[in-house]
Amino acid sequence: MRIRQSLVTGGAGFIGSNLCRALAARGERVRVLDNFSTGHRENLAGVEVELIEGDAADLATARRAAEGVECVFHQAAVPSVPRSMREPLASHRACATATLTMLEAARQAGVRRFVYAGSSSAYGDTPTLPKIESMPPDPRSPYAAAKLAGETYCRMYHHAYGLETVALRYFNIFGPYQDPGSPYSGVLAIFITRLLAGQPCVIYGDGETSRDFTYIENVVQANLLAREAPQASGQVYNIGCGRRVTLNWVYDFLAGELKVNLRPRYEAARPGDVRSSLADIQAAGRELGYMPQVQVEAGLRATIAWYRRAPEGV
Repeated sequence: MRIRQSLVTGGAGFIGSNLCRALAARGERVRVLDNFSTGHRENLAGVEVELIEGDAADLATARRAAEGVECVFHQAAVPSVPRSMREPLASHRACATATLTMLEAARQAGVRRFVYAGSSSAYGDTPTLPKIESMPPDPRSPYAAAKLAGETYCRMYHHAYGLETVALRYFNIFGPYQDPGSPYSGVLAIFITRLLAGQPCVIYGDGETSRDFTYIENVVQANLLAREAPQASGQVYNIGCGRRVTLNWVYDFLAGELKVNLRPRYEAARPGDVRSSLADIQAAGRELGYMPQVQVEAGLRATIAWYRRAPEGV
């Protein structure tokens, strides 16, 4: 029986390491490409992987990483809107340039399918909800623009070269192995770890900013489905839960679960942040077979439990 081999770029990061665990648990060979700019070796502890340390934007490194694999799960990026506002060229390299480079390496290596981690930030701040894949994109930050450029390159490689590509627009992922100490971390990891430590939290804006928060297990499921779905090549899909909640709601839920009586501190909204986000996930359900298995409340409880057990400093 042939053992499948996949490459996970950014495999030492939050989403990538969770995906590596799922692939390894299925008995598959997993290769990781990571430059550890945001990922951590500790995230892969106990997971059998072949590790290549290097930059996905470097073609020689990308070629070595793509050689002999069936599928590339391209998760590598610097997922930070604020940083991209300060450093647009660095954001472009980490997102758009790295994606183009990995696509070319995958084409040259004869990879069957390329699954790309896109971003719901591509929709911008249009008030129309839910976000559906046919809406015109309107990125409001260099990060969003670079992630959208990656999607465009994926479609082009599908049409021009016949490489099977699938882009997944993630909606605010959270869960175990998200680094709360990173400046690129999601708000939920920060809220949970600070409340566990009895420390106050900052909410940027009035707290009525809403998000379709999506637990990591749902995202792993979507990636595995996207690798196989016959209709998916060349397409883009929203990956969320189809439900939005405000930061104020999330904060109150967490404080209640943790029995913490601390009020947040409100500060000015950050440039580039989107006001409201909500995924229409009908296309992913119809064409990938995707259905979120973990809703936000259960995901938050599982994430709290993981951070309670996590080693100090994680």
